[in-house]
Amino acid sequence: MTSISVVIITKNEADSIARCIQACRLISDDIIVVDNDSTDGTTTIAFRDGCYIYHEHWDGYGANKNKGIDYARHDWILSIDADELPDEELIRTLREMKPDSREVVYDIAFKSYYGKKPIRFGTWGRDHHIRLFNRQLVRWNEPPVHETLILPPVIKVKKLKGHIHHFSVKDKQECHSKTVHYAKLSAEKYFLFGERGSLMKIYLAPAFHFFKNYIVFLGFLDGREGWEIARSIARHTFLKYHLLQKLTKNSYHESRAVKDNLVVEY
Repeated sequence: MTSISVVIITKNEADSIARCIQACRLISDDIIVVDNDSTDGTTTIAFRDGCYIYHEHWDGYGANKNKGIDYARHDWILSIDADELPDEELIRTLREMKPDSREVVYDIAFKSYYGKKPIRFGTWGRDHHIRLFNRQLVRWNEPPVHETLILPPVIKVKKLKGHIHHFSVKDKQECHSKTVHYAKLSAEKYFLFGERGSLMKIYLAPAFHFFKNYIVFLGFLDGREGWEIARSIARHTFLKYHLLQKLTKNSYHESRAVKDNLVVEY
């Protein structure tokens, strides 16, 4: 069995973290929890269940995951969220595996849930992520949202047997709040990277993503939940580009104001 450290970043995850830790205990003797000011007993549960707890200020998803990587005892890192759960097949695979080399990262298929319903189609039904890697070569980048792993050219990607079950949202209200939250963070990320909003992106991109998720990827086969997911994806896209355009305009006006002041002063 390869020595693996599990890294979990948390904030107010008391409802879900216990079963996540319980499953991860079958994989690792080193579970790192990087917590951002939880007030609901998350850290009490994690401490009770034998995790190593580190209280950190929030510097972003990638940044806090990297902090957890630095605290880990082992070089092989399984990155998982508190609302995620490795299934029995994945646990067995991880317990039996012997990584080929540190130049390999492992991609894991996801099964996502809307409430208690497993989503089989649409974007959610095709979800997968690289979550197992060696920290000697791989770390997270650090944008405001949608962090990704920085993979050197020598890295090879392999798939693992099994799934991570992701309990994405409890209900329609949580789906809406997450949509708005991540749209704001995505707009900030795009703005920092120099991308600019446009009317075409604001009005055409949401329709395109709705059509792709609901029709092309057969999201309609998931019933009411499939409809709600497609709507949330379209709404996220609209808000992201709408907020990005506002950031762009505000930046332009601030820049003009500075230039005008300099002209007056001169």
